[in-house]
This record gives sequence, structure tokens and C-alpha cells, in this order.
Amino acid sequence: MKYGYVKVAAATCDIKVGDVTFNADKIIENIDKALEKKVEAVVFPELSLTGYTCSDLFWQTEMLNKVYEETLRIAKHTSGKNIVAIVGIPFEALGKLYNCAAIITNGKVIGLVPKKNLPNYSEFYEARHFTPGFKDALKVTFPGQNEEVLMGMNIIFKDKNMSSFTFAVEICEDLWVPKAPSVNHALAGANIIFNLSASDEITGKSSYRRELVSSQAARLVCGYVYADAGEGESTTDLVFAGHNIIAENGRILKESERFKNEMIIADIDMDRIVNERRKMTTYSPNPEKYIYSKVEFEIQENECVLEDKIFQNPFVPDNMDKRNERCNEILTIQSMGLKKRIAHTNAKSVVVGISGGLDSTLALLVAVRAMDALKRDRKDILAVTMPGFGTTDRTYDNAVTLIKNLGATFMEISIKDAATKHYEDIGHDINVHDVTYENVQARQRTLYLMNLANEHGGFVIGTGDLSELALGWATYNGDHMSMYGVNASIPKTLVRHLVKYYADTCGNEELEKTLLDVLDTPVSPELLPPKENGNISQKTEDLVGPYELHDFFMYYMLRLGYGPEKIFFLANNAFSEKYDKATIYKWLRNFYYRFFAQQFKRSCLPDGPKVGTVAVSPRGDLRMPSDACARLWIERLEKIWDCKS
Repeated sequence: MKYGYVKVAAATCDIKVGDVTFNADKIIENIDKALEKKVEAVVFPELSLTGYTCSDLFWQTEMLNKVYEETLRIAKHTSGKNIVAIVGIPFEALGKLYNCAAIITNGKVIGLVPKKNLPNYSEFYEARHFTPGFKDALKVTFPGQNEEVLMGMNIIFKDKNMSSFTFAVEICEDLWVPKAPSVNHALAGANIIFNLSASDEITGKSSYRRELVSSQAARLVCGYVYADAGEGESTTDLVFAGHNIIAENGRILKESERFKNEMIIADIDMDRIVNERRKMTTYSPNPEKYIYSKVEFEIQENECVLEDKIFQNPFVPDNMDKRNERCNEILTIQSMGLKKRIAHTNAKSVVVGISGGLDSTLALLVAVRAMDALKRDRKDILAVTMPGFGTTDRTYDNAVTLIKNLGATFMEISIKDAATKHYEDIGHDINVHDVTYENVQARQRTLYLMNLANEHGGFVIGTGDLSELALGWATYNGDHMSMYGVNASIPKTLVRHLVKYYADTCGNEELEKTLLDVLDTPVSPELLPPKENGNISQKTEDLVGPYELHDFFMYYMLRLGYGPEKIFFLANNAFSEKYDKATIYKWLRNFYYRFFAQQFKRSCLPDGPKVGTVAVSPRGDLRMPSDACARLWIERLEKIWDCKS
């Protein structure tokens, strides 16, 4: 598909053991269903054309001949169709019988991959019928097909039109051994592994199987498509559940309902896999060691229609239990980082400015947890509220209530007189509410905090978050600066959930009520005078754009390295019911401009704990010159917009 996706399927068909024609009919039927869904590659279970439980029937020449005949009928059915089908068959070569995957596309069998590891323990006795597969590919004649095909384990199948769509195959037990063939397959360039399996069901096995597939996809940084035998196999001694799984780099994308023959479909993001491997210096391909044959096929690009809607908040788990677990973990990481810094510096106190807004609230909560972990009095936290020209009663009251309920030391310093004197000193008209007017206040607050830290033998805790740093929405040498920035790798969308989690679990009714009101307060630096009714007049998201969009853009740009076209597509998919395309374009363009223009602020960030996969510390994840130009990204976005307009 477009935008770097490959639509894949794992299909468990109804089968009859030994009835090759019936099974071929069902495979063809499922290929057609897959085509209707624009699937580009579908894999069927191990020995799906005969049934895995044929046992000594595999030695019957009559059945083997029928296998070759029906395999070619399946192949003929794919002629002129935009799909690769991977079917399990027994195949005779070199005078021996092999448990194989037949790779079929556009009217012919293009390759055969034999199973290497044959289980011959407990309920399995495959070595009675089959010979272990061999690595190096050799040419064999497929009965009834005029041209020879490659047969062997070490084959990479590569799409001519989409260079990142490369795959290899392993079969069932191959995955369960200490060193699976897929390890070499991935290091040799395969981005997707297809597994044809006949894993019988016993108590507890499904969870192990799920973890096995997921962890293999994670270790190999690949897509993993696992098709399992199901109902229709012989139940003489075993029951099969049709447990199909599709994973991508450790994430389970789709999983079938067990004991129900069905097809599952998912979109594997090849760009995610390619970009992730590219970044990992420990992911080391060795083309000289791994000798692989290449077989090309051709799939035409389909219009991109994703099976599942893209989640709007990539930094936040969509499951409530996981979200709560993640929030507790993040608060612990933040507080443990701060705890170490307090202990290392022998700080008598920590100083934090409290505005009544989200970020400073989170910083105070982290400071409280750090002091608790150190078994120190919370009074060692000097929480300073500094009302100015834009401070509203609502945020002031919330700040005071928070400090009181959390047991920190309260201090109030108005910045109005100092800021007014500063305006006079530099010759700025106090009635001109420009950037100078705003930044004087921000820097005045930081000046007080820094000097209070000296006065009380402590250091200043920074409150700014990752989203603000990405956009440069911070006053240089104002709120941009601190001695330790506890929120520096927390995006704004996640800050909200951390505060909400604390509210839900604090056990203090007044504190909970205050935290919920902080969450309900518009995000604002409060540097401009309030409206006549006393409400906040300066709303950050009106000026720089919705943080949920910017966090979305930031994740896909920094975490996955996607370009403007794909990010724009994904954002439109995720937010189609909330923002129109023009709005998304406007703020994406703004994001690129601000992100590049404000790098100089990120180049001199104070220390702060990394809590997730995206961070902008110059000592950690982001090495970027302050003078880098956004032109390439903005021009590409403008070109996309012109085409769509």
C-alpha cells in the first residue's frame, strides 16, 4: 500500500484431513476474501493443503501428486491478482520428503522453503515422515510448472515496487528453538517473517505462544505473521485452536479468537521497521556471513485504507490499567531522578515556582514523591507562587491550595513592582503587551527562584515539558532554565494523565478537587492581563496550536523518522472527526517551523530524567544543529497540500 504499509493476513481455513481438493477450494476462497480486503500477502497454516495430521498418509504417492496439482490450481487462481499466498505443502526433492511453504503469486510457485527443525518429542513425530530442511537454495522442478524454482531456507523474497517489503519464511517449530532461522533471515534483510504453524492447544500454551511471537518480532525488529492450524485437523490425540497472531516490533497488531477458524488482517508499517533498524547501532547485518538467494515478485501499490484507526495519543496507553501502571512508573522515574540529584548535591531544599498550571503542578507532585522517598520533611520544598499582571484568581487559589495540601513551604512574591521597574529601566512602555512585556515577567520569576535557591541552600526544579521544548514555547533564560528539569521528557498530553492519576490515587478530597480544576484550566503562561470577567486571556493552544496535534507530530517525526506526507496522512486518519485537513496542515507547518527555529533552546537544556522513547536532550536522543533549516520539510508539506487542494 501507499505510505509504507503492507496489508497482511493470517488465515485458518476449514479443512478435511487428506482431502486436498476441498482444502485447495477453501484456500482459494480465503485468497479471494483477502483480495477483497486489499491484502497483499496471506499466509496459511503448516501443511494446510493436506492437513497437518495426515501422518503416514504423507507417504502416499496419490496424495502427493494431488498436492502438486492443487498447488498449481491455487497458483493459477492468483494469476493477474495483487497478492502473495504462502501455503503449507509436503514436497519431494532429492528423493526425500520435506515439510514446505510454497510461495505463490501471479500464477506460479516462485519458491519453496523447507522446515528445518522437526519436533520428534511428546505428541510430535515429524521426523518419521520428513527430512530437515537445508539452508542454501537449489533449483528444483515443481511438477507441472515449466520453470524451475528455488528451494531452501535462505531465501529472501523482495517486492520490485516497494523495496522495504522483503520477507522470509520459517515453519512452526523453527520459532521455538534456541536460535530460530528467522534471526538470520532478519539480519539478511527480511523485514517480515511468515510462519506456517500447526501448534496444538494445551492449557497455558496460548499465552506462551503469544509472548514468543511478540518477543521475536521485538528482538528482530520485524513484522511477524503467524498462521496456526485449527478446527478440521484430526482430534485423535490433539486439538488445534487456529491461534493466529500478527505482530510488529513487539506489538500485537491482531490476534484471532481461538477455536474459531478465521482470517485476521493487519497493516505492517515497513517505515517503522526500516527506521528503527537504521537507528540501532547494535542491529548489525552481516551479508558476508549470511548467504541468501533473492526472489523478486511484484505487487502493485494499493490505495492506503488502514484496518484500524490510528490512535490519537501515541504517548498514552489506550488501556486504562496500562495507563495507570505507566503513570505510576513515570512518576517513580521522575522522582527517583530528582531524589538522586538532591542526595548528590546535599541540597537543603528544592525550589519550584507554582503557577497553578499543569506543568508546575506535576513538578511539585514529583518533588513531594522525591522527598518522601528520601524520608525528608516536605517543608524542604520551597514552593513559590509569583503572581503577575496575568495571574487569575483561579490559578492563584489553586496554587495556594496545592502547596497547602501537599505540605510544602509556601512563599508568595509578587513580580509586579520588579517587572514595572524593569520596564522603566529598559525604556519599555508597560502598555505595549509584546514579547518584551511577557518575557520580562518570565525572567523575573526565574531570577527570584535562582536567588532563593542560593538563599536556602538548594536548587531550582524546572517545570517545562517536552511539548514546550519541541515548539520552543519557553522564555530563553526564563522558564527555560533550571538546575534539574523533571518534566523535560514528558509531553503535554501525558502531563495531563499523570496529574489525573495523582488526583485519582491521592486520597485527599480537597487535593483531588484542586488537581481536577487544574486539569480543567486552559493552558496559559498568564503573561497578559486577564479579561474583564477575570478569566484567562492568553491561551497557549490558540497561539501555537493544539498540543494533542503537536505531540502526535513530534512522536512520528522524532520517534519514527517519518516525513511530512506520512505524518499528514496519519494525522488526518487519527483526527478526522475533530480537525479538518486545512487545520492539520496549518499546525503541522507551524510545528516544523517552530521545531527547527527553536533548537538553540534545546541545545543548552539542564539535566532531566528521560522517561520515554522520545526526548530532546542534547546529551541524549537529539543531536541537532541549532542552525538547521526547515525548508526541505516545509516545501514537501506545501507540495502535498497543493496536490490535495
